[in-house]
Amino acid sequence: MTPGPNIILSDKKISRALTRISHEILERNSGAESIVIIGILTRGAVLAKRIAATIKELEGVEVPVGLMDISLYRDDVHSKLEQPIVQRTDILFEIRDKNVILIDDVLYTGRTVRAALDQMVDFGRARTIQLAVLVDRGHKELPIRADYVGANIPTAMDDQVVVNVSELDGKDEVYVKKANEKNG
Repeated sequence: MTPGPNIILSDKKISRALTRISHEILERNSGAESIVIIGILTRGAVLAKRIAATIKELEGVEVPVGLMDISLYRDDVHSKLEQPIVQRTDILFEIRDKNVILIDDVLYTGRTVRAALDQMVDFGRARTIQLAVLVDRGHKELPIRADYVGANIPTAMDDQVVVNVSELDGKDEVYVKKANEKNG
């Protein structure tokens, strides 16, 4: 019998991290009135909805939430053999003069965030763009850093950080899958 994954963040730790990030966002932006939230599909969008719900509980303000698919904006889209599966981008509100909180699950090389920034230009000029991530695992290839981080997790380059969310995976957890571990 093989042991289960080494859980880095349990459901309770994820909940606490998202609550802390929500408080930090409100503190930095002097409340919720000037912010909009955009989650990068797939798990970043789930986390964005959770953060917006927490902000509503704390401030009584319904923050607009958008979803962003960055597939066609990736710098490696033409170097891959397979065509990307394009999902939808739903940003049905104005971002001009707003503080945009961009949310993703894991910050790794920075290339996903760069693609999101490229796409965001198509929607107008925001006052600020702030980045919130559940996990920062290091190994940046671009000069991008998160403004809000749930957890910093040191990893090897060839490790995989797995984020499960109950809405998609049936449970909330984060674990590191070492490169030498077999798929199970």
